[in-house]
Amino acid sequence: MKILMVLAHDRYRDEEYEEPRKVFEEEGVEVTVASSALGEAQGKLGGKAPVDILLDKVKAEDYEAVVFVGGPGSEEYFHNPQALSLVKETFAAGKVIAAICIAPATLANAGILRGKRATAFPSVEKDLKAQGADYTGNPVERDGSIITGNGPEAATEFGKMIVAALQDMKKV
Repeated sequence: MKILMVLAHDRYRDEEYEEPRKVFEEEGVEVTVASSALGEAQGKLGGKAPVDILLDKVKAEDYEAVVFVGGPGSEEYFHNPQALSLVKETFAAGKVIAAICIAPATLANAGILRGKRATAFPSVEKDLKAQGADYTGNPVERDGSIITGNGPEAATEFGKMIVAALQDMKKV
């Protein structure tokens, strides 16, 4: 299985990348990191992540899941045409689409959260509701193939929920 993690090139939230990635790798999942620039992405807390592919080169069909990592830098994807297209394509293909912290705003802006249960960092609650999401405020929320998390404290649970969703989809 392959998971794509989309990071802001500057100021992604370290735990929201590192903890889910650890969960994925413990399950034997291959992880690819995409960003808006090549080189090392910089975490808000000093972490570094090597970028494997530019976001505009990504093809949704190459992955079983796409995960948008939060942090203040993730705002760069809220209205990014490639990011919104990737969200729509992943969702339309019935694959797992996930976002944590403020990154669920990207999913909302792509139009996939309308009528869906979702959570996010409280600062983007209004954005999700404005796009028709049923905002719950829970640490992690799953509605079908959509998984959202509300912040760094939920990062490990968020990663585990993504793995569980992938396992459920393999059974179908």
